[in-house]
Amino acid sequence: MVHLSALSLVALAAASASAAPAQVPGGKAVKQPSHFTSAFSTRAVPGDVIASTGSPAPGQPNAFGHFGFKINSEQDIICWDIRTVNVTGEYQSPAVTATHIHAGVKGAAGPPRLAFPNPQFVRTDSTGAEVRESKGCMQGPFTTGVQANGADSGTASGFSLSLIENDPSNFFADTHTAQFVAGAVRGQL
Repeated sequence: MVHLSALSLVALAAASASAAPAQVPGGKAVKQPSHFTSAFSTRAVPGDVIASTGSPAPGQPNAFGHFGFKINSEQDIICWDIRTVNVTGEYQSPAVTATHIHAGVKGAAGPPRLAFPNPQFVRTDSTGAEVRESKGCMQGPFTTGVQANGADSGTASGFSLSLIENDPSNFFADTHTAQFVAGAVRGQL
């Protein structure tokens, strides 16, 4: 058993506090802020998936999701609580992850503006459906890994969280899999 003196514990705490913040695929991982300037949620379903051509595309049958977001635009922080049910298979996207908020009105496609860690398996529910979750908070600048007009489609393209707050209906959340590349499920904010 290892015993640490009080002085060692203080030094260890100070070193931990000064460590660089962890990265998440689309930004810098941070703790939840003390307050939020807005909150949004959507139920994502396969019937709302739109291909990049602007045409309806088949989502994953019997799948659905809940995407919850809390924003502190003053600190450039977004927190997420994403749960999908019956979204199965490997994730696939040209972005850094396959779970996003995109710019786009209902019925239209658009570029990803935020990339979130993909939901991971947590359990099988009582009906046998696979449940996946992703939770956390990140601070900008935000990156997606997708280039649009020579810049990343996140912060570098002029995107900011205040754009979601000003008109959430211009944004949607989705997740993509190898079998459902256009999206397994989608929900308008």
